[in-house]
Amino acid sequence: MRPLYLIAQHTHAYSEVMDVICVVVPAKNEGGRITTVLQNLGTLPIDHIILVANGSKDSTMREALAMRLPKLQIIYFHECLGIDTPRAIGAKTALALGSDVVVFVDGDMVGTFNENLMELVDGILLKHMDMALTNCYPSPPRHIERYNPTFQWRLNLNKELGLDKKINLASPAHGPHAVSRRLLETIPLRELAVPPVTMALARLNKLKIDVATTIPHYRLGSSVKNQIHTNKIIDTIVGDCLEAIAAFHDQSRNRQWQTKTYLGYHIDRRFDLLDLFLSEKPCSK
Repeated sequence: MRPLYLIAQHTHAYSEVMDVICVVVPAKNEGGRITTVLQNLGTLPIDHIILVANGSKDSTMREALAMRLPKLQIIYFHECLGIDTPRAIGAKTALALGSDVVVFVDGDMVGTFNENLMELVDGILLKHMDMALTNCYPSPPRHIERYNPTFQWRLNLNKELGLDKKINLASPAHGPHAVSRRLLETIPLRELAVPPVTMALARLNKLKIDVATTIPHYRLGSSVKNQIHTNKIIDTIVGDCLEAIAAFHDQSRNRQWQTKTYLGYHIDRRFDLLDLFLSEKPCSK
């Protein structure tokens, strides 16, 4: 029987005294991009890079292994975990490694923004945030983007949480962000598979949420997808925000607004594989 996942890692010692910083990188079929992402991260003063490669059929794994980064740990799933689910996988691994700060950076973000990532880390360690977000829209969205319902629903959620004056459109669903160990020990790790729900539960538990850095969207360097993907992402984020509002009010989770149910990529999230992974005893440091 084929194992659920494989772990490849290089030995790397870190201090028991200093704060431990991990970066989690979800990646599916990011060949040609993952090398740049890992090269950028490899120059940072961090302890571990956790690459969660899931369902990749291209050169992603080969490129990552060829880099032989001392900080790199790879968790490879044969099957695709679905959008955002790898964050929860990486978070559990980071906790087992003793992490105090966990930064999430998508595997297609080839932009150069290392200073911003360290601002996220500082937001957790120096400003005592529990969720440090990136402002990806320092200027109002362009005219064409204003008709994208994700902006309205991100703002709706932030208003519902009483955070709109502080974080405006910022969301853990968009751009790099960081969380504290306290957040990961307070909120069930399973919830990280739906990022807006993570934020709602953090707010419910009176954890500190704020913007720690600004990276305009175009600087992320995310890969350009087709319109079908864009439409599914819109439905995913709108549904996630609806679910987050329900979670914040301790109501039954619901992804419906008026006559439409916003599923998008949510139906592809492999909570079954995530639950199996989360139920296993963590690896020792």
